[in-house]
Amino acid sequence: MSADRHGSRSDRTAENSPRGSGAARPRLRIGVISAGRVGSVLGAALRGVNHEIGAVSAVSDAALARAAELLPSVPVRSPDEVAEQADLVLLAVPDDALAGLVRGLVGTGSLRSGQIVVHTSGAHGAEVLEPAAEVGALPIALHPAMTFTGKPEDLERLGTACMAVTARADDEVGFSVGTALAVEMGAEPVRVPEDARKLYHAALTHGANHLVTLVNECAQLLRSSGVETPDRVLGPILSAALDNALRYGDRGLTGPVSRGDAGTVRAHLEVLGSSEPDAVASYVQLARRTAERAVRSGMLRSDDAVGVNEVLDGGWQ
Repeated sequence: MSADRHGSRSDRTAENSPRGSGAARPRLRIGVISAGRVGSVLGAALRGVNHEIGAVSAVSDAALARAAELLPSVPVRSPDEVAEQADLVLLAVPDDALAGLVRGLVGTGSLRSGQIVVHTSGAHGAEVLEPAAEVGALPIALHPAMTFTGKPEDLERLGTACMAVTARADDEVGFSVGTALAVEMGAEPVRVPEDARKLYHAALTHGANHLVTLVNECAQLLRSSGVETPDRVLGPILSAALDNALRYGDRGLTGPVSRGDAGTVRAHLEVLGSSEPDAVASYVQLARRTAERAVRSGMLRSDDAVGVNEVLDGGWQ
């Protein structure tokens, strides 16, 4: 498989359709289970680099629509039929459904020796594919570190994303194949060992998912303060904060906690307590963690942190 990371995404995805008659024959016949937001996009990315999508499974109307848009002309089949005809089986299903699906496909004989079996769950490593490995398949976990809409624009966004690659311990073939697949889809491969997979996923969830909650809570507070366009106010300051955090780590921190300004923290908690009490707990916990990291990084003196923590521990009430 090609390891060219610099080719044009438009060249590689070419309308999400198979190459013309003059192109090389497809290298792998891929089965996609199922046409969710992730599976349909990754299937289209692999099809765009001259792999053949032999079949896809789709049950809901939304999945059928995605398959028609991103994998046009690909036949829709049952999961067993999709797996049986594939050289590479791409399992893009919810975390809790993955283990049962793998056992079921092995039980029906749909997975066999010589196949590559890839799943896209961030929460699982290669271990969940052990039943497939026991019948001779090559198990690989690939997780794109991005959110998916299930739309064609996700193909472009893959080109800016990293993709976690996990194989069985000491399985360099699995890591090599997974790395090549990630590169072919336009992503930057990042090797994540099996025993670190849960921590990896917790980190992404803590950052990406909880960030959405935090941003929307901030927007709600701004609306309560009379701001009609909270997205316009938050956009620049949050973008700058994220950029500073990624560039400078804890040294990119600003604000009253990092300055040891206990009076401002007290005022914040007083107004939240009277007008938006549901936001108090998250403010306190995040401010306490911010103070800890600010002290550790040298941004905040321990003596100044004492006053902040006294307020956070209930001194504002």
